[in-house]
Amino acid sequence: MPVNVSPEYAKAEKEHLEAETLEDKIKTLQKLISCAPAHKGGENLRAQLKTRYKMLLEKVEKAKKQKKSLGGGKEGIKKEEMQAVLVGFENSGKSTLISSLSKTKMIFNKKEPYVKMMNYLDVNIQLLFNPAVDSEYYDKGITNSADTILVIIDSIEKVKDLQKKLSSANGRKIVVFTKIDQKEENEIRKISAYLQSNKYNFILVSSFTEEGFDELKKKMFDSFKKIRVYTKEPGKQKSGNPIIMNPNSTIYEVTEKILKGFSKKVIETKIWGPSSKFGGQIVGLKHELKDGDVVEFKTR
Repeated sequence: MPVNVSPEYAKAEKEHLEAETLEDKIKTLQKLISCAPAHKGGENLRAQLKTRYKMLLEKVEKAKKQKKSLGGGKEGIKKEEMQAVLVGFENSGKSTLISSLSKTKMIFNKKEPYVKMMNYLDVNIQLLFNPAVDSEYYDKGITNSADTILVIIDSIEKVKDLQKKLSSANGRKIVVFTKIDQKEENEIRKISAYLQSNKYNFILVSSFTEEGFDELKKKMFDSFKKIRVYTKEPGKQKSGNPIIMNPNSTIYEVTEKILKGFSKKVIETKIWGPSSKFGGQIVGLKHELKDGDVVEFKTR
């Protein structure tokens, strides 16, 4: 800290050092500059602060350009095969829910979208936090491109308003009523009855007790309408990471997803699982697969 600065400067400097986002750093730096000593001895300090301010503005401008070049609102976010976006009003429980589902620490920055991963039935489901739908930071493009939309509410009054804001989104919607650990049994019954009578696809959950989590995870997985196909090498156990395919995909499509042109190297295929008549059945490349099938390839 420079000598002979005011208490206001010292306070502003502390706020600037503790700022986490670029926007907050710029805001606190503006305050810091205004509190800087005006005497001649403070010239170097003021020059340093203004240089720092200019650099921060350049960073913001660069980030905006990158964001625009990536299609807007999706900087650094690569969409995975299974993606669910959490959408809701401020303080609806999105941050706590995404943290609990992914078994990770909570992120308190609610101004930018961010990604967490949830493992279910050997597959990773991408959970995407979208800032509050009623805030200036909300990214409509992310919601509209999502496969599945978790409509997060903590009161019945909000569900219709939120659905109206999602009218242009094509993803499959699951209404997730949070904070049920704070509700009485009678109130929970009324909430459930209302959502059921209005034909919502819904689930009631608590991020603290994890009540409803198993059903929510299943609803999410089912909403993607995908199947898991495991591969194995002869004499070994199946892989723990299944290949994600569309329903009724053929073995040929699996081989080409593994490696383009791989199907030409396959001379024999054996399968175990729901689509087989018996374990180790030999089938051709046109054989249609089901969720949970295990495929073994013999190559040239």
